Amino acid sequence: MVLAIRDVREHDLDAVLALNNAAGRSILALDSARLRYFYEHAEYFRVAEVDGHLAGFLIALRDGGEYDSPNYRWFGEHYPQFMYIDRIVIANAYHRHGLGRVLYCDVHSYAEVRVPLLTCEVLLEPRDDVVVLFHGTYGFQEVGQQRMGKDGPQVSLLALDLPSYAYVRETWLDKGGLPDVPWLSERTVPALAATPARTSAGKQHS
Repeated sequence: MVLAIRDVREHDLDAVLALNNAAGRSILALDSARLRYFYEHAEYFRVAEVDGHLAGFLIALRDGGEYDSPNYRWFGEHYPQFMYIDRIVIANAYHRHGLGRVLYCDVHSYAEVRVPLLTCEVLLEPRDDVVVLFHGTYGFQEVGQQRMGKDGPQVSLLALDLPSYAYVRETWLDKGGLPDVPWLSERTVPALAATPARTSAGKQHS
């Protein structure tokens, strides 16, 4: 089995949409417009390929955006800097292969050199004990609960402290940016391509 984690490409979007909407009640449905928003605005949007086949994906957004998710807005009201995992989906054929943990490790590595906090939510209605346990064993702590809209499900809001960030900020981010090396690279976000970049990867070479 050959596994590759890479940034999403535009031609992947139809397959990503189909995979998301086949995932069942634990994943909120997407339409093409919302998926296009993620493609154009999400700083982290990566897919997992197994032997060339789409096996899963994870979408995460930085703080300071205009995303209308009530959970994203909750974190924005409580924390100045964070990365928010909007969703992770693994194709049924690849469950129990560890791909969820691989993607979480990848987004953790991406986030810990950019922000002090990694955030997400898990549904409590319906509650999935496997999902709750997964996040607990990864180190996430509940920092709140809320209902998604008047008739939406109750969710548990989770956060994971990223202690490496303080060192990275003092050593690199406050002095021009991260080294320009491949493992620190960022995807080109279409909506941000014409705007000033955050202090981040590839801005310092000395």
